[in-house]
Amino acid sequence: MQVISKAPSAMASFSCSSRQGGSGLGVWPGMRQLCLRKSLLYGLMRLLSTPFKTLRSAGRTLKVAQFCSVSNMSSALQIELVPCLKDNYAYLLHDVDTGTVGVVDPSEAVPVIDALSRKNRNLTYILNTHHHYDHTGGNAELKARAGKQVIGSGIDEDRIPGIDIVLKDGDKWMFAGHEVVVIETPGHTRGHISFYFPGSGAIFTGDTLFSLSCGKLFEGTPKEMHSSLNKIMSLPDETNIYCGHEYTLSNSKFALSIEPQNEALQSYATQVAHLRSKRLPTIPTTVKMEKMCNPFLRTSSPEIRRLLKIPEAADEAEALGIIREAKDNF
Repeated sequence: MQVISKAPSAMASFSCSSRQGGSGLGVWPGMRQLCLRKSLLYGLMRLLSTPFKTLRSAGRTLKVAQFCSVSNMSSALQIELVPCLKDNYAYLLHDVDTGTVGVVDPSEAVPVIDALSRKNRNLTYILNTHHHYDHTGGNAELKARAGKQVIGSGIDEDRIPGIDIVLKDGDKWMFAGHEVVVIETPGHTRGHISFYFPGSGAIFTGDTLFSLSCGKLFEGTPKEMHSSLNKIMSLPDETNIYCGHEYTLSNSKFALSIEPQNEALQSYATQVAHLRSKRLPTIPTTVKMEKMCNPFLRTSSPEIRRLLKIPEAADEAEALGIIREAKDNF
């Protein structure tokens, strides 16, 4: 388990709407005491964290499909990767202080239920980045188990199964003691949102941003996708990115084909190949890594523009569209 200690998450109010009346979420009355408890707890944890094994060490004898790995713990928030379907990732969120549990993008219910059962935890919230079935397929079964609340975009209100709480760009709400900022990131779908946990330095990007790629433009335009990616890239460089799929190895092959002289990309591609040869996840990635290596964030690269014959007059959104078309045909 990799332990990262950071400052306690900021406490803030939120605005969102609920189809059942009332928000269903709120700021707890003892929040100041909770912040103090978190500060004391994580001061102690930093002293005791040395013996913990890292994810990669734990994975040397286990295939990724056979376990759920705690990939980050920050500000009393644990983020646990749960492999689903062929290459999807759902993410279990666990607030250490309160026991509150959420899941992001459960494409199927059984792996999530199994992960919860192993640690004797009960699910509280289901968070969906967008409506596609491979991100919402587990909603109905999980919600049926004690009536969990489903959270998603108001734009996709009629397309997300079982939705209870609808959110829009800029909404802030609390997952236990953790502020969550909602960022509209259309392009892959028109109602796509990302969930940013600033206190934990984590963002869940669904199918908007992958490591070394972006989502296909099923319902959006290159201009919309470019704007969405810029929103994510405006976050601190150390922000961890949790995306919806394990596509990094295949993405690295395309990225190298259009920017072969990028030394940071060469190094990262080698690391990715090593991890995948051991059936280990390449997620999370970081904002900093993607800025250096992801071709969809490097639309001004002279090498990419030359190899793809992107006109000099093309703006960055137009260049992204050309790169996306090349990736679709790769």
